[in-house]
Amino acid sequence: MAGHGPLRALDERLGRALATGHLPAGPAEFCADLGNTAVALPVLCVVMVWAGWQGWRDRSKEAPNEGARVRWWLPPLAAGLTLAVVPALVVPLKLWLARPGPPEMAGGAHDGFYPSGHGATAAVAYGVAALLVIRGVRRRRAARPARRLFAPAVVAVVALLDVAVGLGLVRRGYHWPLDVLGSWCLAAVLLAVWCAVCDRWSGAGAGRAQRR
Repeated sequence: MAGHGPLRALDERLGRALATGHLPAGPAEFCADLGNTAVALPVLCVVMVWAGWQGWRDRSKEAPNEGARVRWWLPPLAAGLTLAVVPALVVPLKLWLARPGPPEMAGGAHDGFYPSGHGATAAVAYGVAALLVIRGVRRRRAARPARRLFAPAVVAVVALLDVAVGLGLVRRGYHWPLDVLGSWCLAAVLLAVWCAVCDRWSGAGAGRAQRR
């Protein structure tokens, strides 16, 4: 539907309207650049190191029979692998769908623009980084109201960041809106898989249940 279906005309009309909108080109370019691997990967790496250090430090606080089951290294490792999977999925999808890009991208190296690699990279990298931070904070002995407010605040910040990246990509003529929306759908699946893997095999959930 994104490449040749009935939504294509509406999508391209919306894309042209946003590309000629009032959003300044400078901030739009900055937001689009946040989806570059050179920007998103270092951010995720910092959070992965922090999460790994927190998990390694907390393992000494676990009960002896519980600590052996907690794989503190799994969430950060799975986070890195999740981001690594993004190009392995995005590139074949682009080649398969072969959706032409906006006029500004005419004459590029390829014709596949759906889904957006920058959009997926930003959504996965910042999304899984946020999930690592939320998991780390939940292990802290913080006040319960503070923990309840922290997770929604982090999720809201990442959602706004992803929207900013998407608007920047469309405003600068790098992608159509549905390219970005498709990348968000792909990222949602990958983040859900990350959560399922960590909940199933990290062992942290069982540890929390025993401490309650």
